[in-house]
Amino acid sequence: MPAITTPNTNIELFYEDHGDPAHPPVLLVMGLGAQLTLWPDEFVEALVARGFRVIRFDNRDIGHSQKMAGERPPKIVWQVLWKKIGFPPRVPYTLNDMADDAVGLMDALGIEAAHVVGASMGGMIAQLMAVNHAERLRSLTSIFSTTGNPKLPKAEKHAMEALTAPLPSLEEEAVVAHGMRVQRAIGSPAYRPSDEKLRERVLKTVRRSVYPDGLPRQLAAIIDDGDRRERLARVTAPTLVMHGEDDPLVKVEAGEDTAMAIPGARLVTIPGWGHDLPVELVDRLADEIAAHARAEMQSA
Repeated sequence: MPAITTPNTNIELFYEDHGDPAHPPVLLVMGLGAQLTLWPDEFVEALVARGFRVIRFDNRDIGHSQKMAGERPPKIVWQVLWKKIGFPPRVPYTLNDMADDAVGLMDALGIEAAHVVGASMGGMIAQLMAVNHAERLRSLTSIFSTTGNPKLPKAEKHAMEALTAPLPSLEEEAVVAHGMRVQRAIGSPAYRPSDEKLRERVLKTVRRSVYPDGLPRQLAAIIDDGDRRERLARVTAPTLVMHGEDDPLVKVEAGEDTAMAIPGARLVTIPGWGHDLPVELVDRLADEIAAHARAEMQSA
């Protein structure tokens, strides 16, 4: 599949386009430090089987998309402190920039409006697409994401430490072991893959691309964006919020807060679901998203 340069932000994004181009488009936006392959093939195929054209892509600074090499993010501790006292430091790019990237991909593909589905940081990006580009969203689905409300419960320590731990080396086995630790720390307690299956998935991702430098820049963009609740009150897109009741990284209260912040949003929580997309939940998630999208199409 090709890379394409967004006409508005001039960023080269790598994307995949699945299904019939005549079918309603679904744009999948992935999370922090995560390649497009974190949307499981089975999930993409399930949405295609339900009558949708499905586009997934690597955000800037990850996978095969353009890297922002040379751009240094502020130290996290100082960034948080400066933001609290009202003097946020300059960041390499913002979540608004990343939302503009996604809209630019739609422009380049000739898509006027899409059903936008975002996971984790991708949910934040999708939320900002709905705020800043309301006319481009037919519907919004925010998956295990948050409003940025500083009063929400924090991530469990082991989950955050696993996600932000530096790679011990770039040797393949070390990167695979690190990826498996992260997935075990944030994954669904009720849907744990075998070590063999997990290693197979992580190895495939590692062999596709390894680029740890992008994660701190994306994390800086998240911190910079802050609390979105006031902005989310302006969202007009029909919104579905989905969250795992056992998410150790973005607690279920964040999903509840997102649904409360967006007018008319519908909340679906699932017990045993963590901060991943288990194969066992693919049909449930695809059914919820497809029903949500069809409801918008019937009311349009």
